[in-house]
Amino acid sequence: MAKKKKKKDDHIDESWLIPYADLLTLLLALFIVLFAMSEIDASKFKQMASAFRNQFNGGTGIMEEQAPVPPETPSIPEKEKNDHLTKEDHERLEKAKKELESLQRLQEKLDHFISDNHLNKSLQTELTENGLLITILNNALFDSGSATVKPGSVKLAKKLSKLLVTHPARNIVIAGHTDNVPIKTSQYPSNWELSAMRAVNFMRILIENPELPPKSVSASGYGEYHPKASNQTEDGRAKNRRVEVLILPNYDIKKAK
Repeated sequence: MAKKKKKKDDHIDESWLIPYADLLTLLLALFIVLFAMSEIDASKFKQMASAFRNQFNGGTGIMEEQAPVPPETPSIPEKEKNDHLTKEDHERLEKAKKELESLQRLQEKLDHFISDNHLNKSLQTELTENGLLITILNNALFDSGSATVKPGSVKLAKKLSKLLVTHPARNIVIAGHTDNVPIKTSQYPSNWELSAMRAVNFMRILIENPELPPKSVSASGYGEYHPKASNQTEDGRAKNRRVEVLILPNYDIKKAK
């Protein structure tokens, strides 16, 4: 009897479809997450994270309800900031603003004086956090190596003293500065003494004005140790040889800016 031929099994093994389908699903999830992150929408990301967690029954991980970028902290409007200030804070702030405005008006007067007298190359003003600074280059006041104010500059100093009178009075600091070229004479052994005497002699002319209280004015010398420019060039040394007049505010103007 002839043996029965075994039938060929025509069934194809499709078990590979399961991991393939899982892979496609994960790729789809990845692309959706990337798209959601690119939008940087915290609310949409939270909804999508919740949907995927429910679908895949996942636990903690990158799909937890966290925004891809921390939400920005909203800036507090200036009005709301001021609402938190006490009455005393408001009063100090108002005084600081008025003081700043007063110094700005004084600077405008000084700038007009400088412009009208064609002194732009010798005198400059700058409103800083420390007060109103007037810089006078030495060539406008002194001869080289001398601390005596030039006769032609005495009139300038007296005019300037009238502009420094304010109500209420403010403290004024006169500071002398030199370059780093050494000096050694019988009168001035070093740049310290030269810078200090230049500040003192200029101050003496200022306080000849009876409206300028002497107790509010002081002088100091810094020698070569506070340069504004490089001492390597003549132009830089010329800028460093100067007298500075700093008008101090009666209130801290830093808070008013």
